[in-house]
Amino acid sequence: MRAAGIAGIALIVIGLFVLVRGGTFTRRHNVIEVGDLKVTADERQSIPPWAAGVGIAVGAALVFSGARRKA
Repeated sequence: MRAAGIAGIALIVIGLFVLVRGGTFTRRHNVIEVGDLKVTADERQSIPPWAAGVGIAVGAALVFSGARRKA
């Protein structure tokens, strides 16, 4: 299997995982920075479901194009 097919399968699996289980990421913001003193805040944000759908669609396109080239 070619690299495009493997990347496509990985995108499909990750997209399905995010769609079913949900996914979050953390952003760190510098609130105040005075000399050596830094005050930061962590903000948790969720990954929107449309991003998972886009990943699944792109993964399917990669798998399809990889299979088409091989045949």
